[in-house]
Amino acid sequence: MPHLLLMEGNPAKVRRKAESINVRSASDVYAHAIKAHFPDIEMSIIYAADKDAALPEGMSYEDFDGMVISGSSLRAFDETFAVQNQIKILKEFCETGKPVLGSCWGLQIAAIAAGGAVAASPNGREIGFARKVTLTEAGKAHPYMKGKPTSFDAPCIHYDEVSALPSSATLLCSNKHSLVQGAVIPIGKSEVWAVQYHPEFDLEQLSMLFRLYKKDLLTQGFFDKEEDVSAYQALIDAAAENPNSKSQAWQLGIDEDILVPENRRAEIINWIKHQIL
Repeated sequence: MPHLLLMEGNPAKVRRKAESINVRSASDVYAHAIKAHFPDIEMSIIYAADKDAALPEGMSYEDFDGMVISGSSLRAFDETFAVQNQIKILKEFCETGKPVLGSCWGLQIAAIAAGGAVAASPNGREIGFARKVTLTEAGKAHPYMKGKPTSFDAPCIHYDEVSALPSSATLLCSNKHSLVQGAVIPIGKSEVWAVQYHPEFDLEQLSMLFRLYKKDLLTQGFFDKEEDVSAYQALIDAAAENPNSKSQAWQLGIDEDILVPENRRAEIINWIKHQIL
């Protein structure tokens, strides 16, 4: 049975805060998304942002069939242990030649590990839905994007973005907000398939994020009043409860890209089928 190593992007302090307000950890969100389609896949978590980060006892990187990198609230260009240790572990894993999958944070640290750069997006935060993500010609032909329409929406949240792709990387998709929305990045003997958005997110997770970042969304001008945030979150909750509701989907401006799990998680499904199974 395939066994994946999930690298949790957040340090213990952030995980404890999230747990206190019933927000799932980044690695738990990813594990849930994978199990929804591949229930027999085994997964272990390494808390790579923590100083006591360790693999399960008796295991090495060679014992895993691939690595999955979750999102994170950290900033990839910071010179802190929590950031640098994750880049170090990624590089070490990539010496195995095993495949790597990443979302958001995973894309960013892969770019840095391969010689690229990450910076704060000049367009500010992208949250909720990344709109009109468009495949490049390379993206249209790549198995990672199999079944994706030429242009689509995807769940997202990020401040930072890849500002310079490594010369060895292949750009797969972009949108108006961020040029690099998806890429294949060679590192060591491995390839990282990663996107800036979050195919592992469901609508319930997006609702939690709008609750978590309510104050930020007001100060950053996404909403004028607190009740506007609550109303938008209520629409997301209603769409999650009834994905066939035309009214909620229309008001949120979403369709089967977001509402159908197989479409929303196509990148995860494609990576596992092509790289793991």
